[in-house]
Amino acid sequence: MVKDTSLSSKILDIVIYVSLIALMIVTLYPVIYIFSVSLSSSEAYESGQIVLLPKGVNLGAYAVVFKAGTVPRAFLNSVLYTVVYTVLALLFSTSMAYPLSRSKDRVPFKGFFGKLVVLTMFFSAGIVPNYLVVKYLGLMNTMWALILPVMVTTYNLVVMRSFFEGIPIDLEEAAFIDGANEIVIFFKIMLPLAKAALATVGLFYAVYMWNSWFTAMLYIKDSSKYPLQLIIRQIIMQNQMAAELAAMGDTSMQDALGSTNTETVKYATLFVSIVPMLIVYPFIQKYFVKGVMVGSVKG
Repeated sequence: MVKDTSLSSKILDIVIYVSLIALMIVTLYPVIYIFSVSLSSSEAYESGQIVLLPKGVNLGAYAVVFKAGTVPRAFLNSVLYTVVYTVLALLFSTSMAYPLSRSKDRVPFKGFFGKLVVLTMFFSAGIVPNYLVVKYLGLMNTMWALILPVMVTTYNLVVMRSFFEGIPIDLEEAAFIDGANEIVIFFKIMLPLAKAALATVGLFYAVYMWNSWFTAMLYIKDSSKYPLQLIIRQIIMQNQMAAELAAMGDTSMQDALGSTNTETVKYATLFVSIVPMLIVYPFIQKYFVKGVMVGSVKG
């Protein structure tokens, strides 16, 4: 391939690289700022000295976070909920997406079930009916209240179906000739070939559950079962309440929170919640683009 060395091509390259660098800065700066504030002294934060790097490095916020016991327990809860939810959601999504990707001769009522799935993208029962279903099924204050109602997401199911449709039918026919049944074909052939889509959809499911806090606030009453995001919300709400009371001259909330700067503790907790996704993403990034593109082209 001959490289285009014309002036217009060079200008385009410059524009692309500048745009990518700007996008990288916009994406990374909030994470760096959160990390810097969490490591800085309360005086540096309150005086507005922190722009990029930490000022007056202080690990006190992280000591508060991990010694309190609430955040580590909530962190483990979030890990448990996310892992269980992602595994089950992938299993159920692929189990439904695979039959919907096959021909009508092999899957009776395929069109009906396909339309039923798409219908859920436009209509939902709402919060109150969902709450009543969870309550009367006896799922209140359990992990399953967070997992079962959102087990399958229609968009993710469509992405998986599109990927399965792209797998040649000849592979299945050869497997049938060799004596394999539908279960063997699904687990031994289809799922190994769908690694890109599984990684992509799995990331979508994991990020959703990791960031979820509203359903936990509705269904979980025992504070020992709270996910990390709900604890972060409580910390932020305490900060806001303390600030409002201080503005009115009431310092009782601030006194109750102690001498620790609640802002640095909040940022330390936020950074702890960000780290797992930052660690996981690089390992599946090579599959991510391929999986998303397949779903977008054939969906």
